[in-house]
Amino acid sequence: MNTLEGETAPVLSLKDWVISLIISVIPLIGIVMLLIWAFSDNINPNKKNWARGMLILYVIGIALYFVFIVLFMGAMMSGAGGFESM
Repeated sequence: MNTLEGETAPVLSLKDWVISLIISVIPLIGIVMLLIWAFSDNINPNKKNWARGMLILYVIGIALYFVFIVLFMGAMMSGAGGFESM
């Protein structure tokens, strides 16, 4: 961290958090802004950590989505093969 021990970052107001949340849910723009907030040096450390956490959750969600798609497609192909043998 760039802050010295005992030095604190300014508190983000409720308005700042609401604006950040609204921006983060806009398709494409939200992802770009999360990347900017997560990896920029001049961003409040609280927002920076929140953006990094959101990006981690997005990656986990996308990975789970692909796992379920593969499992669902496997089940569908398995079921389709069962009907052909009847």
